[in-house]
Amino acid sequence: MQEIPKGANVSLTALSEDAGSVVVSLGWTSASGAGDADVSVMLLDGNGKIRSENDFYFYNNPAAADGSVQLLGKTPTDSGDEDRISVDLTAVPEDVERIVVAASQYGGARFGDLDDLRMTVADRSGEPLVQFSIEDAGMETAFIFGELYRRGDEWKFRAVGQGYETGLAGLATDFGIDVLEDADEPPASEAAEPPAPGTEAPTVPALLGDKPQPEPTAPAPAEPTAAAVPAQSRGRSPRTTRKKVTLPKVAKKSLAENDTWRTARLFPVPSLKNDKEREVRATSVLLSVMAQVPELGRRLTAAFGAPAGRMQTFTEVPLPHGDAPKRPDGVIRVERAGKLWTALVETKTNGNPLKAEQVQQYMDIAARRGYEAVITLSNDVALEGAAMVDVKIDGRRKHKVSLWHLSWAEVTHQAQMLIHHEGVDNAAHAWLLQELLEYLQHDNSGCHGFQNMGPAWVPVRNGIEDETISLGDARAVDVVGSWERLIRQVCLRLGGELGQKALPVQRARRASDPQARRIAAADKLCADGRLSAELRIDGTSSVIAVVADLRTGKVRTSVDVPAPAGASPLTTAKRLVRLLAEAPADLHVQSLVEGQNGPRGTLERLRPEPGDLLPRDGAPLMGFRLSLIKGMGNSRGNTESGFIRSVDDAVGRFYLGVVAHLGAMEAARPGRRG
Repeated sequence: MQEIPKGANVSLTALSEDAGSVVVSLGWTSASGAGDADVSVMLLDGNGKIRSENDFYFYNNPAAADGSVQLLGKTPTDSGDEDRISVDLTAVPEDVERIVVAASQYGGARFGDLDDLRMTVADRSGEPLVQFSIEDAGMETAFIFGELYRRGDEWKFRAVGQGYETGLAGLATDFGIDVLEDADEPPASEAAEPPAPGTEAPTVPALLGDKPQPEPTAPAPAEPTAAAVPAQSRGRSPRTTRKKVTLPKVAKKSLAENDTWRTARLFPVPSLKNDKEREVRATSVLLSVMAQVPELGRRLTAAFGAPAGRMQTFTEVPLPHGDAPKRPDGVIRVERAGKLWTALVETKTNGNPLKAEQVQQYMDIAARRGYEAVITLSNDVALEGAAMVDVKIDGRRKHKVSLWHLSWAEVTHQAQMLIHHEGVDNAAHAWLLQELLEYLQHDNSGCHGFQNMGPAWVPVRNGIEDETISLGDARAVDVVGSWERLIRQVCLRLGGELGQKALPVQRARRASDPQARRIAAADKLCADGRLSAELRIDGTSSVIAVVADLRTGKVRTSVDVPAPAGASPLTTAKRLVRLLAEAPADLHVQSLVEGQNGPRGTLERLRPEPGDLLPRDGAPLMGFRLSLIKGMGNSRGNTESGFIRSVDDAVGRFYLGVVAHLGAMEAARPGRRG
């Protein structure tokens, strides 16, 4: 990374081949730990002025509609705070010549109170390119750290380091922004003549008002303009870092007279009477929230090739096709830098299958009309290397259309991650996501994810029980495919609850044929009557094994815990039992000893005597295998007694009741740092 002094400039293109999109970081430290500043960005034309109020980005206007600028928020560092800004230089309008990056303080704070003031520019991959440090800050309440500016076809960075003692208002005024200071309107006799159309200087609402604080459970009220804030109160309230909004873990106490009262919901569900109503309502609910909550819309479309930009969504759009128009369930349009990305959406709910003929029609329409994608959305989960429906692609067409699939379980997972773990930019978005989640999880919505093991489940299960099934039975391959879908959905649900990514573990070689892998698993199912899978939680090395034994009707969940290096076997056994104080009493614990079966027992029996886990012959203790065994449902669906629910519940109980308590053993493993 190159360090440059105040006033110097450098070409970003010369520093990196991947500088079309950059991340600008402003950082500082504070001896008291309480110092803070608010970042702002201004896009300037050739005259050094903003074109309109939309060219000024700050805490109340954090992102550009075209995706060129987005304030990413503050990140704690080892020595202070860092505020990051994403700038897509390829999306910046051509008449913008300079991008000024600044910060401001309030309530008597000065930049001289902060230490280690610095600005860093990194490329798209996160590799730092250039840094500028400010060492002469004093009484200033606003500072221009630096600017990005055009020179021909390239972008350059200049280290500015210019301060203002007049705060953000003085800085903004220099760039053509009128700040409304006076709360009292002049009498009618003293009112000035209105300016001629087109000559008004842009103004920024709430520029000097108190920074809005997020409310966790309801949309924030409309922000007053600075002119409406009494002069004696402006700028005096303490300023705090804007935080992402997540839902509170404990619900507020209800004001209802009794538990039978229903909370008013934005998206009511009980009135839905048939599958058509469910499909129409679910499509409209999801697409409307995607358009209003950029974080969700971006997450659900990024994997399909959609850019980050302004999104609009539509339902029941008539499109010409043959003798009669066709009506896809939805249309998504994303605009960025004057270019459109578009997709048709076909929705199914309540376990209804997608129809190949219908999807084929939408693929043909999309190809003729220049759409980039067709997205199918249903309760089913897509498998690696397998299409949800078979469609034909006309290779003679120059315009190519991609076919993608999205499960309702994936939608629920992403909503959970945002509102419970990662947060969104304002309270209204959090509330909308919560209403969406309430809708998706309602019994009558029809949006419950994978719910049916398919028609092959019962005959395969019966064939295994009476030992009449043969190797090579195609129905067993279908059951293995359904099992993979179930495990993928279990990972989505568990990851959404934990706030961490959960993924299936594949032991097969990379680039191996998924269908060949399923055929081999089907032969194993026919031979020993077991379905098996492994999954891993992001951030841990533990692998959870899941085995459904169709002969015994049991589901086994287990995890291997290596013994920490250097500790005595008895100390290790006692520590494990102590960590599992809250685990189920019927948890099976087995010692892992090389070349032989180690001692085993239930946790209930081992608690008073952990030494019973030690090998009698003094063989080295490799670790322990922890297992829970539960009965599994027989029906193919997701009813209370169903197989899908029993597997899902078994994995959830095992993680929360067993694996979650093993953090200390995980930290003590060789090669890991606590």
